[in-house]
Amino acid sequence: MKKSGNLKRISVVDDHPVTREGISQWLRHELDFEVCSESENAAQALEAIIANTPDLVVTDITLPGRSGLELIKDIHAVQPNLPVLVISMHDESLYAERALRAGARGYIMKHESGARMIEAVRRVLDGHVYVSDRTSERVLGLLSGRPNLSNRPGIERLSDREFDVFQLLGQGLSAHDIGKRLNLCPKTIDAHRANIKRKLSIKTTAELISYAARWIAHQTMAPAQENS
Repeated sequence: MKKSGNLKRISVVDDHPVTREGISQWLRHELDFEVCSESENAAQALEAIIANTPDLVVTDITLPGRSGLELIKDIHAVQPNLPVLVISMHDESLYAERALRAGARGYIMKHESGARMIEAVRRVLDGHVYVSDRTSERVLGLLSGRPNLSNRPGIERLSDREFDVFQLLGQGLSAHDIGKRLNLCPKTIDAHRANIKRKLSIKTTAELISYAARWIAHQTMAPAQENS
């Protein structure tokens, strides 16, 4: 079938070619969508966004170099009204709130169906926010002043990059592997780790790794407990 004349232009950002192409193919199936650019990192994405003026950006959180959270902030610095939808492998409980605070208009996990992804895209394009019911309740609770009991005091004080390092430490990655994953030098990782320990009032790296692992386990188990 022929595409309509009034196409919604979408930029797709993901560092995995197969995933990026899969997302793009789902979008191209829609008669009123056009994928105007595909990028594998934040620098490429920002350049493509400026050049192509899309109606929506669909991005992953985990990108080499500057993270998806940093990309969202960069986008809003140059195009404040451009909506961003995050499609991520990370559970919403770990990243959705940070993505929304950074300026994203929606968050959906990669294990969702293509039809659900299209629903999220359309909702964000229509000017709404798209998150799961569980995340919506969590965010509303924060706005209403109810405490988020799953967060130890201090977690919210971590910068987005420190939070990346915190999670990867909790997943058992070494400083060397974290540096390769985030495209950062070992000294920078060490500095982030020291800042995290200070903000969380943790004395040793071993204690930090143990705490990060337990925090991630608690976050990922909480949704199952809520739905049981």
